[in-house]
Order: sequence, then structure tokens, then C-alpha cells
Amino acid sequence: MRVLGAAVLVMQSLTLSFAILLAIKDQSTVGIIYGSIIALLLFLSAGLLKRRSGFYIGSILQIFAIAFGFFVPSFFIMGGIFAGLWAAAIIVGRKGEAARAAHLASQAEKG
Repeated sequence: MRVLGAAVLVMQSLTLSFAILLAIKDQSTVGIIYGSIIALLLFLSAGLLKRRSGFYIGSILQIFAIAFGFFVPSFFIMGGIFAGLWAAAIIVGRKGEAARAAHLASQAEKG
């Protein structure tokens, strides 16, 4: 779950960074600063996924990343896609960890 979540957050941070380049010529400095802060927080939150609070922070940042669509309208769609990937990473990651725990338990019983 942690690896999938970190991959989503880092890729979203990079995508948001490229969206900031689109906002440079059309938006004020407020949009650029907002996007830069969100991109940096997304990148840093990937390292916080070792703790449960990291997933809460990542989920909150998804809302702020979607809100960047007010500065770059296409990011409403991109933010929605990444929010879906974030949810999928959590769901698939939990299933994978449960399967791994079951496999390790069955190996412990055999050995």
C-alpha cells in the first residue's frame, strides 16, 4: 500500500509541477505559489506514508490538488484522475497486504 501510494503522490507532484508551467503565463503569482506549495507537500507526503497519518495527509492534499483546477482548469480532470488513483492505491494495497499476511501465516504453519 505504501509503495503504490508513494508512486501516486510523486507522479501527482510532478504533474502538478508541469501544470504550474502552464499557469505562469496566464495566472497571478498566487496561483503559482499555491501550486508550488501543493506540489512540494505532495512530494514530501510520499515519505510520510510509513505512518497512518501519512495517508490522511495524502487524502487531504488530494482535495487541494483538485482545487488547483481554479488556476489551471484542466487540473480539475487531472486532480480527479489522481484522486481515483490514490483511492485505488489504498484499496489495492490493503488487499495486497492482506494476501501477503495470509501467505506468510500459511508458510509459518507449514514450517
